[in-house]
Amino acid sequence: MSTPLVSQQQKLDNLQAADKQHFIHPFTDSKGLAEKGTRIIERAEGVYLWDIMGHKLLDAMAGLWCVNVGYGRQSIVDAVAKQMQQLPFYNSFFQCSHPPAIELAQKIASLAPAHMNNVFFTGSGSESNDTNLRMVRRYWDLKGKPSKKTIISRVNAYHGSTVAGASLGGMSGMHEQGDLPIPGVVHIAQPYWYGEGKGLTPEAFGLQTAQALEAKILELGEDNVAAFIAEPFQGAGGVIIPPSTYWPEIKRILAKYDILFILDEVISGFGRTGKWFAAEYFDLQPDLITIAKGMTSGYVPMGGVIVSDRVADVIKQDCGEFTHGFTYSGHPVAAAAALENIRIIEQEQLVERVATDTSPYLQSALQQLAEHPLVGEVRGIGLVAAIELVQNKTTHQRFDSSVGAGTFCRDACIKHGLVMRSVGDTMIISPPLTISHSEIDALVAMATQALNDTEQFVQGK
Repeated sequence: MSTPLVSQQQKLDNLQAADKQHFIHPFTDSKGLAEKGTRIIERAEGVYLWDIMGHKLLDAMAGLWCVNVGYGRQSIVDAVAKQMQQLPFYNSFFQCSHPPAIELAQKIASLAPAHMNNVFFTGSGSESNDTNLRMVRRYWDLKGKPSKKTIISRVNAYHGSTVAGASLGGMSGMHEQGDLPIPGVVHIAQPYWYGEGKGLTPEAFGLQTAQALEAKILELGEDNVAAFIAEPFQGAGGVIIPPSTYWPEIKRILAKYDILFILDEVISGFGRTGKWFAAEYFDLQPDLITIAKGMTSGYVPMGGVIVSDRVADVIKQDCGEFTHGFTYSGHPVAAAAALENIRIIEQEQLVERVATDTSPYLQSALQQLAEHPLVGEVRGIGLVAAIELVQNKTTHQRFDSSVGAGTFCRDACIKHGLVMRSVGDTMIISPPLTISHSEIDALVAMATQALNDTEQFVQGK
């Protein structure tokens, strides 16, 4: 007897039922998802996804800020397969190493700022920021300053969802679940001019929020502060790009006080700003750079910390055993994927292409949306951008949260074939670095349709 053919709808129903029964999703209202049913993504190529029903979606979020070289890169698949055949796994404990991890550390050091020549490997950005907390505290212990333990972060920052990562982040919704932040982490104001700078110019607001760092250092006492951690721009917080005065003032403050600077480049690293690292874009001198996501373009999980010579010299020479690490630190298969990913970025000159071609084109094209009645501001750098949905363009008045304008707009985007993320009523994009002009045009056209739908929706509220 032949097996009856199962329709795509039956496949979808079966998968959704199994998903509902067995799969607990990250950052998800499981009850709400079970009622609605998951969207099952089946394949991808370039900047496009297809769900199990064959619907085509332009992925303007590059997966989750990570698929920098786009989907379907056979050479990464081949590099991973070859490495699996030769050495599928070995750890980097017990005085051992292997060629892929060594080569990757050397390669990343060659791309990083000149004063940063060492890498500690992890499995994710969250693990990397856990590593940062451990490393900076150990550094100050070894420097004979054990009281320097407190790390200053920013409200609405995102640094991962582990206990340490969520504590370093400044999202109240995460802090409410798990009695966070842990002791030794404090937060200062974010440089969110559009949302919080009413009555001030961007330049004045940038200085004001930067100077909150110095005020907090003085409040806590320099001898008690270990580090300041910040994203170059706040990604998950809504693509918050600091005013032009912000980073120069932060640099002045960091130069004045003896604390370390952790720059979280999980989103911004590996070309998204048109530089290999946003440290170069914003002319910053971090002591530690958090990396992940675009490091492998998401093909295999991997993260790391790029460590400055100042810190590495102490950890490598004076520490003895640094009692921290992960089974998968420097995983050979992940390292092989990262090496091939970086080779593609270099060969296709994607960093240069972002800087001189696709970023200017995208940012210009998105400004068409600024005229829409629902849009208060469009902002972005490189291949990342935010669109603020507002009830009143002049006063920046928001919709009441009960309206759900951002959630509706996100779903309208999907209906029109576009993946765009909502952070409250801020719509954000971060497409693959390979996106073309015609694909950017399609993105803007679909976003316009979604905004029109959203306008009709809020008018009916």
